[in-house]
Amino acid sequence: MQLVDKACKILGVPADMVLREFGEYFFEFCKRSGYDHMLRTLGGNLYEFIENLDALHSYLSLSYQEMNAPSFRVEKNEDGSMHLHYYSDRRGLYHIVPGIIGAAALDFFNIEISMEIVNQTEEEERTGKKEHVVFLVTQNPLLSYKERNKFSFSPQCLDDSEKQIDTRSNNKDLEKSENAIRGGSVCPVKKSHWKTIRGIITLGRGKLLRGFDPVYPKTLWIDTKTFCNGLPFHMVFDKELRVKQAGVSIQKIVPGLQTTGICLDHYFSIVHPEVPFTISSIQKFINSQFVFQTKREMMPESWKQRPMLELRGQMIWMESLQCMLYLCSPLLRTLHELEERQMHIADIAPHDVTRDLILLNQQRLAEMELSNQLERKKEELRVLSKHLEEEKKKTEALLYAMLPQHVANQLKEGKRVEAGEFKECTILFSDVVTFTNICAQCEPIQIVLMLNSMYLQFDRLTTVHDVYKVETIGDAYMVVGGVPVPVSTHAERIANFALGIIIAAKGVQNPVSGNPIQIRVGIHTGPVLAGVVGEKMPRYCLFGDTVNIASRMESHGVPSKIHLSSSAYQCLKYKNFEMTERGEIEVKGKGKMHTYFLVRNKTACENEIMGRPIKDLDSGRESAQSFQEDRAETMPSSHQSVTQNQPEKDQTTAIAMKYIDTPTDAQSSLKRRNPAKIADLTEVMIQKAMGVSMGTSIRMTLLVIRTGEESNQTLKSHKLEMFAPIFAIYSKFLTFYINQSIFIII
Repeated sequence: MQLVDKACKILGVPADMVLREFGEYFFEFCKRSGYDHMLRTLGGNLYEFIENLDALHSYLSLSYQEMNAPSFRVEKNEDGSMHLHYYSDRRGLYHIVPGIIGAAALDFFNIEISMEIVNQTEEEERTGKKEHVVFLVTQNPLLSYKERNKFSFSPQCLDDSEKQIDTRSNNKDLEKSENAIRGGSVCPVKKSHWKTIRGIITLGRGKLLRGFDPVYPKTLWIDTKTFCNGLPFHMVFDKELRVKQAGVSIQKIVPGLQTTGICLDHYFSIVHPEVPFTISSIQKFINSQFVFQTKREMMPESWKQRPMLELRGQMIWMESLQCMLYLCSPLLRTLHELEERQMHIADIAPHDVTRDLILLNQQRLAEMELSNQLERKKEELRVLSKHLEEEKKKTEALLYAMLPQHVANQLKEGKRVEAGEFKECTILFSDVVTFTNICAQCEPIQIVLMLNSMYLQFDRLTTVHDVYKVETIGDAYMVVGGVPVPVSTHAERIANFALGIIIAAKGVQNPVSGNPIQIRVGIHTGPVLAGVVGEKMPRYCLFGDTVNIASRMESHGVPSKIHLSSSAYQCLKYKNFEMTERGEIEVKGKGKMHTYFLVRNKTACENEIMGRPIKDLDSGRESAQSFQEDRAETMPSSHQSVTQNQPEKDQTTAIAMKYIDTPTDAQSSLKRRNPAKIADLTEVMIQKAMGVSMGTSIRMTLLVIRTGEESNQTLKSHKLEMFAPIFAIYSKFLTFYINQSIFIII
């Protein structure tokens, strides 16, 4: 009602008008919701329609258990009008009734009615229907479509209207006779004289078109036993509710009914409609369906633990006998309810549709269960699909961690990945100093844990500086900038990455000495060829002399220092990095080379380089990348511990360092090599122990010697004649094209 009050204030109309309009809308809503056909078949006229509304509500209550519908009772009047009794336990909504009934009369029976309230009381009995409103329903004249057109377009519409009114008044008696012939229909339509005549024309053997006179036998040709067996659920009781007769099945369930003269209200209570158990109350609602329920205390001992039986049927008043006949059936919906009461289908009369309802409802329940199973399977498939999608993302994340994303996507699509040439990139190698000695003095698990602790921090820094991790071989860590995506800041990214791993290595503990481990770092800038090698466990590898020189920078480096080649120095010369000159050194396989050391980044603080949140203390841009020995942190000695717990700041999400990239020649000149020339590149794995200073561990480095036809001379010049027989053997089994390069692994 609060909603109605708000609508009245906004619209400026009384509440009864709002409720009436809502009633008309609700009727249209019910029609659109699929109840149109059901409503049309309730009755052939308005009286029958209203009379069967309670039966419709009773049916709907089977599907909507919590439904609390109003109740209707209709009475005929001699003048053709009728009184409609409305019962509801919701107060103030009775104005909806004229809207619903008026819309139904106009739509289904093509009549207009007027409804006025003649009485309004409040019932205080057991009914629970607190509000009782009586409406007087009368019919208004309604012209047909042709008549409306005639009145609209004829110039003599007023005269014709007066004549028609006179004609209707003169033929009032004729219309009353027609109504009598039609069986006393309520609210008859006012018709013209000729329409009335056509309505009473007889057809066939003297039978009236719309009239019907039933024929009753002089004697009832059915004996008492057959009647009680044929209608197993029926009861006859008088005004004092004394039972006069009962069907055989109801006697079987309620043995007390076998005693003639017992009071019906001792064994049953009325569930619907909620009226007192008196003959007068029953007569008021005689057109409603009555639901009786057995009383537990009056049932046999075998019924004490069963649900009580409910009966549903209609009441028929027998005026000549001054008795009431209750024709009913068990109110059962499913076979389960039948079994709970230990009853059988045979207990119900064969003509009783309750049999079919139980079986049909059981079929419906089976279909609903099947539908629920399908819904559950659908939900399981949805969950499995979600899990599959999550696993797919994990698999893709793992694949993208091993290969560049565009390369991995090509491999997933079954395409061949062609090698690409990069004009300029920067490569970094790093390894652990005295790694061979550490391996000799520690358990394998300690080595694995130490490397894992170090590589986790290195991998985090690859995200911070957006560089590509190529591979790890033992203690060696290889990273490239500008591959597979060319960027102009490849040297800056690798330089900052190198500064970061030097800092990170100080947090990893040497399992032998307990001190922080030391690493060597080498960087070189130059061109490379990149591609995927092999079909099983494919890897994205770099080929070219740049790889070899970067490895030489690392192997000829100094512990805890970043060794730069001259090309890397030129790329970083004007990029706010502090570098010192080392001078010329002898590089194995390369002769004398002029190299440098990277000291620090002049503008970036340590937190920026390590991908941590920048604090206020970093605003002074103090040089955090100075790698003097006096800044090395002393770690507590412990041969039991393998790794050092990282500070909380290293456990935070990596914050990417910002770089400003501009279009470069490397981006515009990225080419795809001819597949015919690189179709069968094969990685030849040859391990050779090398006695390098500080016991450097076994390493595998790819050397690309650009020659052409002087391959043998090149092998001799680099003192690698010992590998010539190996290449001769492999050439018998592998298709190896020597066009521009000879690939040798040392």
